[in-house]
Amino acid sequence: MIPKNVLEGIKEYRFEFKHLTVLFVVLMVFQLLITIVQEDSLDSFLSKTQDVLQKDSAERTANLTSASLELLLENVNLTEIKSEYDRQKIIQSFNIILSQQQLQQNVEEICLFLDGGDSTLVIDDGKQLFDYFSGNKSEIFNSISDHTEALTYFKELAGEIREKEHIYSKLVNRTTFHIFVPFVPNGEYIGVLYMRKTPDLSNLTNEITSSYDIASLIYSSLIILGLLAMYYISSFTVRERDDVRQKLFVEKENHLKEQINHEKESLFTKRIYHTHHKAEKVMGFIKDDLRKISAEGNEEFKYRVRKYSNFISRVIYDMKWYDVPIQTISNQMFNTNVNEVIQFLVQNIFLRIASSTEAFNFETDFDENLPNVPIDEFVVWEILEPLIQNSIDHSNVDKIKIKISTKYFPEHNYSEIVIRDNGEGIPAELMEIEEGGIRKIFAENVTTKMIENRNSGYGCYIAYQMAVKKCGWFLDVENNEDKGCTFLIKINN
Repeated sequence: MIPKNVLEGIKEYRFEFKHLTVLFVVLMVFQLLITIVQEDSLDSFLSKTQDVLQKDSAERTANLTSASLELLLENVNLTEIKSEYDRQKIIQSFNIILSQQQLQQNVEEICLFLDGGDSTLVIDDGKQLFDYFSGNKSEIFNSISDHTEALTYFKELAGEIREKEHIYSKLVNRTTFHIFVPFVPNGEYIGVLYMRKTPDLSNLTNEITSSYDIASLIYSSLIILGLLAMYYISSFTVRERDDVRQKLFVEKENHLKEQINHEKESLFTKRIYHTHHKAEKVMGFIKDDLRKISAEGNEEFKYRVRKYSNFISRVIYDMKWYDVPIQTISNQMFNTNVNEVIQFLVQNIFLRIASSTEAFNFETDFDENLPNVPIDEFVVWEILEPLIQNSIDHSNVDKIKIKISTKYFPEHNYSEIVIRDNGEGIPAELMEIEEGGIRKIFAENVTTKMIENRNSGYGCYIAYQMAVKKCGWFLDVENNEDKGCTFLIKINN
């Protein structure tokens, strides 16, 4: 049974047109290889079978010839034949037995090796065979010159044949058999019947091979046609699926574009609301400075009003775009002193509240070696102001103490901004890391305010978006061991 996880993996995998093509080619190659292997196996089987059948056929023919001669000699007493007619009839019988095999059974050579006393007699004629068994050995013509190769093989096997009286076959050139059959008329070994035969079973093997080729061709054709049909149907289905999926991708792309535009517009609206609220506060500071123009020095007044006015200009500029061009945020033409921005925010934004001395106080520790950053001054303002305001609004203690420090690490070439407070800290559920590796406190529309306010929860979100997404800084928060929380900003210089 197929495991469930394997089935799920197969279901998730999408077959493309190229996969079907590769699968089709592989199946075709496998079918071709199987056909070749089967054909080679059949050829090997037929070759081995043919060797066995040829040897058996050759030995049977030689044994039958030897048995025919033995039976004829056992049933006829040649020494008692006196009539010339009977003599010629027996000789003719010998010739028929010795020659008929050559005419019908692919026998190329046949003779008898008989004991001639001091030598071996080679007889391949009926008359000589009759003279040998009738006692007229002196008149026998020894046909050694016609059977020299056979005589050589016989001398190699003579002793073993005499001792065991078995049939021996010698295969030469994989087609020709030299067969030696013990010749024992009346049960007495007197020599060997030799036969050289080249059996031919090619007609049988050709018929078998031809039948197999036809069956293999039909079988392979059916499989190929089936594979072609499957390939056509599958490729057609895949093309249909790809067309539908392409249309779905286009529809999803349009939907994503609409969603991105909607999110940009939503973020733009939230930024406008947030900066509009800050702009109202800054306008109040400007009006207050205008009322105090006679009581304070002109230089401090000009510096403060210039900063306020520039911030209002930035707010108005941001209202023109829902996706602010990056060059208006980060650019080499900007050379912002972060320490000065923090000092201005503390002195001229947060400490201008009438009840500030009773509700909270600030402690700053600036590193004078802190490098300037190529970020617009009021973008830095937009990042730091919500984080400081968060420490004030959500501390839930009577006396809030906020410490802001900067530190430059030249060995690693980066700067740190640390905003620490002594409040109650951030609830655990807001410290959870959501999908995308962002803490929940920096997510959209998340707030720690106890009252329901549909326009709250944007400060930390906008600060994170500007710091991380726009400026490429690192922003994180953690609760202190004793109480309160710490916002940490890292700036790569």
